[in-house]
Amino acid sequence: MILNTELEYKGNLFPTNIIGYSKDVDILHFTTDNNVILQLTVLRDSVLRFRYTTVGKFNRDFSYAIDKDASRGYNHLEISEEKDKYLVTTAKLICEIHKSDLRISIYDATDKSIVCEDELGFHWEESYHLGGDIVKMSKASQTGESYYGLGDKPQHLNLKGRRFENWATDSYAFGKDTDPIYKAIPFYTGLHNNKSYGIFFDNSFRTFFDFCHERRNVTSFWAQGGEMNYYFIYGPKMQDVVASYTDLTGTPELPPLWALGYHQCKWSYYPESKVKEITSTFRKLKIPCDAIYLDIDYMDGFRCFTWNNEYFPEPKRMVKELADNGFKTVVIIDPGIKIDKDYGVFKEALEKDYFCKRADGPYMKGKVWPGECYFPDFTRREVREWWAGLFKELIEDIGVKGVWNDMNEPAVMDVPGKTFPPDVRHDYDGNPCSHQKAHNIYGMQMARATYHGVKRFNYPKRPFVITRSAYSGTQRYTSTWMGDNVASWEHLQIANIQAQRLALSGFSFAGSDIGGFAEQPNGELYARWIQLGTFHPFCRTHSSGDHGDQEPWAFDEDVTDVVRKFIEIRYQLLPYLYTAFYKYSHENDPIIKSLVLFDQEDPQTHFRTDEYIYGNQILVCPINEPHSKGRRMYIPRGEWYNFWTKELVVGGKETWVDSDLDDMPVFVKAGAIIPKYPIQQYVGEKTFDEVSLDVYYKEGKEDSELYEDSFDGYDYTKGRYSLMKFNLAGNGEKLVIRIHKRGQYITPYTNFKINLFGLPFEVKSIKVDNEEVALKDLKFKNNSLVVTKEFTNLQVIG
Repeated sequence: MILNTELEYKGNLFPTNIIGYSKDVDILHFTTDNNVILQLTVLRDSVLRFRYTTVGKFNRDFSYAIDKDASRGYNHLEISEEKDKYLVTTAKLICEIHKSDLRISIYDATDKSIVCEDELGFHWEESYHLGGDIVKMSKASQTGESYYGLGDKPQHLNLKGRRFENWATDSYAFGKDTDPIYKAIPFYTGLHNNKSYGIFFDNSFRTFFDFCHERRNVTSFWAQGGEMNYYFIYGPKMQDVVASYTDLTGTPELPPLWALGYHQCKWSYYPESKVKEITSTFRKLKIPCDAIYLDIDYMDGFRCFTWNNEYFPEPKRMVKELADNGFKTVVIIDPGIKIDKDYGVFKEALEKDYFCKRADGPYMKGKVWPGECYFPDFTRREVREWWAGLFKELIEDIGVKGVWNDMNEPAVMDVPGKTFPPDVRHDYDGNPCSHQKAHNIYGMQMARATYHGVKRFNYPKRPFVITRSAYSGTQRYTSTWMGDNVASWEHLQIANIQAQRLALSGFSFAGSDIGGFAEQPNGELYARWIQLGTFHPFCRTHSSGDHGDQEPWAFDEDVTDVVRKFIEIRYQLLPYLYTAFYKYSHENDPIIKSLVLFDQEDPQTHFRTDEYIYGNQILVCPINEPHSKGRRMYIPRGEWYNFWTKELVVGGKETWVDSDLDDMPVFVKAGAIIPKYPIQQYVGEKTFDEVSLDVYYKEGKEDSELYEDSFDGYDYTKGRYSLMKFNLAGNGEKLVIRIHKRGQYITPYTNFKINLFGLPFEVKSIKVDNEEVALKDLKFKNNSLVVTKEFTNLQVIG
């Protein structure tokens, strides 16, 4: 019904008819007669920003999520007016703004098909309980539409039919449908009729998303404060949507290569003799490992930036001895600062007034591991600068190489909501606000400050930081893990889905606590989890320690052998993973890809959860049930080689794959060229003269890449890198590989050992750079040959 010229629907208020329109280059304003303003910004041909106010003016435009280097610019922009609507047209989109109610409809500019349209569109509810507006948006769900994203939600990969809340929460031993948990990433991707788009709702208040749960054909999102401010991102390929969102919110710089190795962690390894026992056992059993973690017990009474002198009397010496044995030391740092007048960090922050305060003035006090604590306000630039400076001793003096931020949701013990009260005030970089607005970005800003500190004092080497809590854009600063999971088969499945979902949400550098943090895995579960973790961007075992040991040798010898085998595979594939990380960092390409991201045109992929693509050319499917000798899995369309047997299979169907405990279903895309390093016990242990290239024959063409640099430091930003692009072409009688090289880095090895798989012919001759070379000179044997890395054209002829 119409009441006072405003439509009321269950207490909601709606915009009325447009009475004014203005344009300033790429920013358009539409004003209604009930004082609603829509600000529409054209960022790119495929990226539009919609921002609404109900009070006739906008607050200062500020976001922690948006990367300052995000791409801007469009090829075409045209605005026209019709009787009942305005039309905004770019090279890729047509956006209709309806004059009667401000509703939006967006079409593909090429074929004029609908991509996304408002149902009720923007509306709001005046909440006297919250003291402001609840801002809402509802969209029509198209026929057969599916939804993906939202970060680390531990539910089915496809979000349709479900409802979610974004409120960073300490969720110890969370379950399959627990919501919310540790992260708040308000970005999702929609897919229908082979067209994909994304919505990024950049609002840091408590937000909610409903994907056809409450109403069958409607998806909606809303926030308990702040603006209705969202970005619409068009593909039509989902990979382009995810890449554009990642460009918008940023990617990390390249990590040091050791950070992509295997890491070992427990709550807690102490004293020093225990740490040395663990690290020496890795070397004795020849299980590769690059990092050892120290949890809260390394500190003096859990005071951040201190050491327990009883457990670790000479940390600098210990860290150097660990480094000499190939181990980087990573330490935990939490946000809670113990209230202790004799504790230097506390005294300095108190004197400088750096702690969070309640609305009426006193410091916010909460209990965490050290007891009663105050908490720095990381939304103040000077506090972040101070925090970064605190890492000097840990990083520069003692030699710690990485920092792990935990409890930064922020988590507080012994209170019902497990966090700060809502009346805590934050600076928010000059935009003062309550904790209701700052909560979801608190962990992000702590990780940001930590990152800058580690980078400053580790320079000229690269930093490594890992965080538990995150908001959109946190991936610029840090890696992440999925929090306090459980040693169960269900959680093995959850870890797989969470890693895929985070990659779909722009946060690729992620992994789970291998084996489960809470409770105790048996050997079979631990082995299967190691197999999954081997093919995740971040690979770390972590456990709570109160249930026994969880090192690779903690189970029987057969399990230890399986664990060693897969960690060795991870180290062999480090150049492949590093290349994938380069593509993520420089091209916004996710390191792992759900099957729907890999092939959205195949409807069979839209509800697959277990299988995923590692990089661009390796298909992985974990065994996630006990006592399995194999499993049914879906092979994507195309031709794939079994990683173990080299058997060629044709995809596009579900198939049974045998898999005893010592292997898992892994396939390689036909035509792929997979680089491999020799097995090392840690990154940099060996210098080697030869790198392997596993070449999988294909009838047709396929491209592959190998990116390398010095694997630490910043020379790569000055052009000192090596990027090799391999073009493979097979025609049944001949295989041709061409290499195009870029960059000024000279790799230390001299040769490639090329292993040829799946050749449909017997090799009779080989030409290198158009000159025939004797097979014996190439050490040709069992379809393997050795050539100089300088070759640019290789022809294998039948």
